[in-house]
Amino acid sequence: MDLYAHTRQLLDAQPSRHFVLAFSGGVDSRVLLALIARYRQEREISVQAVHVHHGLSVNADEWAQCCQHWCQAAHVPLTIERVSLATASGESIEKLAREARYAALATHMHPGSTLLLGQHADDQLETFLLALKRGSGPKGLAAMAQQAPFSCGQLLRPLLSVSRAQIEHFALQHHLQWVEDESNQDERYERNFLRHRVTPILSERWPSIRQAVQRSAQLCAEQDELLAELLRDALHAATQGDGSLSVAVLTSHSDALRRQLLRYWLAAQGLAMPSRIQLDVLWREVALAEGDANPKLKLGECEIRRFQQCLYCVPLVQDVSAWQQPLVLGCALALPDHLGQLTLAKSEQGTLRCPSDPEHLWVTFNPEGLSACPVGRGGTRKLKKLFQEYQVPSWLRRRMPIVMHHQNVVAVANLFVDRDFSGQDCELIWDK
Repeated sequence: MDLYAHTRQLLDAQPSRHFVLAFSGGVDSRVLLALIARYRQEREISVQAVHVHHGLSVNADEWAQCCQHWCQAAHVPLTIERVSLATASGESIEKLAREARYAALATHMHPGSTLLLGQHADDQLETFLLALKRGSGPKGLAAMAQQAPFSCGQLLRPLLSVSRAQIEHFALQHHLQWVEDESNQDERYERNFLRHRVTPILSERWPSIRQAVQRSAQLCAEQDELLAELLRDALHAATQGDGSLSVAVLTSHSDALRRQLLRYWLAAQGLAMPSRIQLDVLWREVALAEGDANPKLKLGECEIRRFQQCLYCVPLVQDVSAWQQPLVLGCALALPDHLGQLTLAKSEQGTLRCPSDPEHLWVTFNPEGLSACPVGRGGTRKLKKLFQEYQVPSWLRRRMPIVMHHQNVVAVANLFVDRDFSGQDCELIWDK
């Protein structure tokens, strides 16, 4: 294979003339640097390289210096991005490093830019086998796409159909140097185990295994796209105006169709694809829970909640129910956990009467034991009951600022003013 001609054809098909190279310094990205540098001599394009420094190896600083040297020789500007990994989070190092790498690369994308990645056919084979090991469906078995949306542009993997052996041959033929990550020999990592133990046996028995896997991955991707197209109307019918998912509509579908609609909805919320077991738990223990229950299921950094026969995806938040602060008339009060600010402002067209001793105003988020009588209502009721009557979802009931005067409820922001504090000289403004 003429590696340059192959790459040039793919780059020519890109509408973008600005390329961002993810440059680790490994042999694949090292070859890609040589290819894009040659391509720039023939075409009017701009290129920049980004090296993500994870700091996981004692050699990381040396690799960054090598990358800097090679980019200078190729006249390609390089940015070194240093990232820190939350290694105590319990997530795999591979996943943390991958997420940090893509997040850093995204900051260098401009509208219409193309990110160049060095993954090759052996990487694709490993990705496919890992998806197979996890029991993935068509979406997972589609493995890596040669081209896909990324940030405000596109990503392209020009070497995805090229084997590691072909890439190394090109590098040796052109006297290129590259870095070798010592962790690539550690077979405790799943990819390394496949690379050193499994792939050689498969390749010896079936020399065309990489091409076969690439075809299967492309077919799985096509099937997943087709399924999404066919189910688009069904997903639209089940999705409510606020983005929630109707349990009643889902119930009318078969188990298989319902599971697929749940997958698409969760993907639209930015969540990783759940397992089959998680989907079944979501349906059985959240969607079909007893009517008076308050069910929830944690998925990633979100919880799936049910309210009024709809499923909601709710980001995990801090418990702010113990927080309380004085509210000074006319001064904005910063609320905790990104909840904005609250202001009790003087206003002749307000809905609230300022007490004669406003220095005793304060704010809490804890409704426990509190009662109020909203304007226009007869009789005092517990805030818990009022939240139910006002149809406030359970996960928001301790996220709404409650203005207090001594031990009396003055108002619940954006919900009601208590009858005893009804007036026209103040306005409560919650700027989220």
